[in-house]
Amino acid sequence: MTGTVEGTGRYLVLLEDDAADEGARTMTRVAGLRTASTADIAGESTAVLPGSDGLVLHDLGVAVVVAGADQVEALTRATRERGPIAFVERERTVHAIATAPTAPPAPPAEVDETTFTWGLQAVGAPDSPATGAGMRVAVLDTGFDAEHPDFAGRVVESRSFVPGEEVSDGHGHGTHCIGTACGPREPDTGPGYGVAYEAEIYVGKVLSNAGSGTDGGILAGIAWAIGHGCPIVSMSLGAPVRPGDPHSPVFERVARRAVARGTLLIAAAGNESSRRAGRIAPVGHPANCPSIMAVGAVDAHGEIADFSCGSVDPERAVDVVGPGVDVHSAWPMPARHRTISGTSMATPHVAGVAALLAQHHNARGWELWARLGQSAHRSPLPSTDVGAGLVRAPR
Repeated sequence: MTGTVEGTGRYLVLLEDDAADEGARTMTRVAGLRTASTADIAGESTAVLPGSDGLVLHDLGVAVVVAGADQVEALTRATRERGPIAFVERERTVHAIATAPTAPPAPPAEVDETTFTWGLQAVGAPDSPATGAGMRVAVLDTGFDAEHPDFAGRVVESRSFVPGEEVSDGHGHGTHCIGTACGPREPDTGPGYGVAYEAEIYVGKVLSNAGSGTDGGILAGIAWAIGHGCPIVSMSLGAPVRPGDPHSPVFERVARRAVARGTLLIAAAGNESSRRAGRIAPVGHPANCPSIMAVGAVDAHGEIADFSCGSVDPERAVDVVGPGVDVHSAWPMPARHRTISGTSMATPHVAGVAALLAQHHNARGWELWARLGQSAHRSPLPSTDVGAGLVRAPR
């Protein structure tokens, strides 16, 4: 099991490949846990169903369970046997990753945002022949304002994985991230701000209107995105970790299984660095998993954002960076637009560029990861801060 986390009282049980059914039986046998399975019920949920102790996300090979200390010990003992249970860890609470909203600032003198935001210009999106058409981009966040006028006529599929809350975005963070990844290039007011502006939008609400959620909600959202053939999943969320903390074996195995099925997971590195000269914080969960692309943030001058987490632990590194300071994008009505900062804002830039590259090269999975890195703009900044560099749209 992993170290100290902000837990929920539930546990994640990683099952070996193609062993979901056997794993459910073993959990019953060794710990008395009776679970439902997404293979047997309509739709997807992260709630513990009446009469059950948890839910098996069948296609991911992960169970989310409520268990007592003795049951957890029994499950942990089972991981030492040659059986279907691979690992047990506490479920974490996760949060939207963004700094406080700000009033729209004046752009840097050298950047003209009359037509396109500085972020779109920085990644070369306006000059790319790719539009994202035919690509499905899943954004797992606080939901989406489906009535936003900037998205009229767009293909949007959605599902909420937050018990008791609809997909509608009562927070704003999700709408902002969706806007950056897939918003318009020619809105009625203000500059164009969407990278993959013709992509199909898949909204997975995994964070509440208060901006928090659980590992189980994220995993259910990932399973939903994979099941709907989304080659890109954007996750501007996470939980801070301490230097030296291990990454989640559950999320790492899930990420590998996702990539094998052609879905790339992209996540925000985190905002915990404190005026970087004083302290650089490590990449947070789940972006610190080696098989999840971790995204740091740069500003309009190409400098690393002072809040952006860095590669404190070599095996849990920043992979690429995107525009993440003073980013203009959509916001739930009536505000319509807002400018905020964070690695959360950098992540959908990367997801949007990934959609353009996926369309342009018909790339998926590891090939798409490689193309994002190979085409990135190399920076004079340390690779521990920016990884392969600033992502760039295909030309």
